[in-house]
Amino acid sequence: MDGKREPEVVPGGRCGAGGGATVPDVVRLLGTVRPCHTTDDDGGAGLIDQLRQLEDLKSAAAALQARVAVAFDAAQRRVQRAAGMPAAELGAGVAAQIALARRESPARGGRLLGLANALVTEMPHTLAALDTGQLNEWRATLLVKETACLSAADRCAVDEELAADMGTFDGVGDRAIVAAARSAAYQLDPRSITQRASHAATERHVSLRPAPDTMCYLTALLPVAEGVAAHAALTRHAAALVASGDPRSRGQLMADDLVERITGKAGGISGIEIQLVITDRTLFQGDSEPARLPGYGIVPAGWARNLLQDTHVGDGGTRGGAGGSSSAGPAGDGKLDGRRRGDGAGGDKEMDIWLRRLYTAPATGDLVAMDSRARLFPAGLRRFLQVRDSTCRTPYCDAPIRHMDHVIPWSEGGTTSGGNGAGACEACNHTKENPGWTARPRPGPAGNNSHRHTLDLSTPTGHSYHSTAPPLPGTAISRGTAMTRKPGGPRDPGGPPDTTDPAGGRRRKELKHKVKAQKRPRPARQPAA
Repeated sequence: MDGKREPEVVPGGRCGAGGGATVPDVVRLLGTVRPCHTTDDDGGAGLIDQLRQLEDLKSAAAALQARVAVAFDAAQRRVQRAAGMPAAELGAGVAAQIALARRESPARGGRLLGLANALVTEMPHTLAALDTGQLNEWRATLLVKETACLSAADRCAVDEELAADMGTFDGVGDRAIVAAARSAAYQLDPRSITQRASHAATERHVSLRPAPDTMCYLTALLPVAEGVAAHAALTRHAAALVASGDPRSRGQLMADDLVERITGKAGGISGIEIQLVITDRTLFQGDSEPARLPGYGIVPAGWARNLLQDTHVGDGGTRGGAGGSSSAGPAGDGKLDGRRRGDGAGGDKEMDIWLRRLYTAPATGDLVAMDSRARLFPAGLRRFLQVRDSTCRTPYCDAPIRHMDHVIPWSEGGTTSGGNGAGACEACNHTKENPGWTARPRPGPAGNNSHRHTLDLSTPTGHSYHSTAPPLPGTAISRGTAMTRKPGGPRDPGGPPDTTDPAGGRRRKELKHKVKAQKRPRPARQPAA
């Protein structure tokens, strides 16, 4: 049984380990919740009752999802064992299938399966509290996380000690739940907690994620001593500059100092390559079509032009003066892949811009294909796929691209081409190699005026999911209507509001005034004399 307790799936949809809610139970509970309207008499009390019912329903559904996930894991392991899969590989691809079914990333699917296994097989009291709405899914996750280093027996003991049905967590917050779980775990097995703290240092890393308004979060997970020391150094330097009269705020000074210390250059500009995908219309004609910064996402057109202004422009790797526009010809729509490079002059912020023309099929947003007879993707084709796909092409996965994958494997006759290539993260590329997983390229979705690269992914259970490459700047968003327009031209009715159009702004103000006028209470009509 490879160390796992396999719950039974009994008639009525009730899954293993003590029962709990079934699908009919959840549907019946949902049927009892009806939209209601508040009155002056109850002051909205009915709406609060409805919110509580819906919260209980979410918790019951989460508990049922955990039982179904464990039952599915057990069923897949039986199928894989019957197919002769080695015991060490049983369960491969299960988390990825759960992630697709729940519209989550593969990494999130693995965490959800781990949560489900812990709740169903080792923490029945926590699962019961989730069933009844005493805990929500997030707080149940906190309890599972804080007991992860314990043995199954110790975890069951903590679960029993902190049983929510005894009122342990009535009115307490997340931090109190975490503190209670840590305290109970340390008393049962202090050695494991100490070993866990020692192992945590091996998981130190630095990550980058987008933030609004062309900002980003640069996050470092560090051992506490190193983290406190780094923060203290930045704080001392900022305090010294503030005392010397620097007009920047303390937070700005710390951020600027961090960038300068890491890059070794004021302002953080170095020889590291930064790619920017932008249409020629946006760059040279002042169009409002946003650009795309690989590794970050969509950035405003004005911000992209400011990034490139006061620089030298070359064409296709040729350094020179003011380069010309990449005009769209009959074969496609011109895109510019801007590459900002340091000029090597210490402290000089003037940069050289190298532009590479990338073309898309008119109005579809699909990059012109490239192919190769080689088994491995050559450098140019790899760059092509990275620009086209941006992130991993598995549905709901937005992890960075680590592997260039043949959609149809090379061993099955798949070609090394743009149409048969796709960017993938390491985990998704390995998952696709498990038995029962297949992928095939297909035309883009019909009726959306889009023929961007699309692939179908089929799982061992026969379910299919499709993934379409993200739209590049200039891609049409509806039939016959492009996302871009000429400056001063009519706004795309299907696109976002144009805040630069004075006429459009006046019209929006008029509409708001009419809406407010309609909401004002009208005076009662006086009866005729």
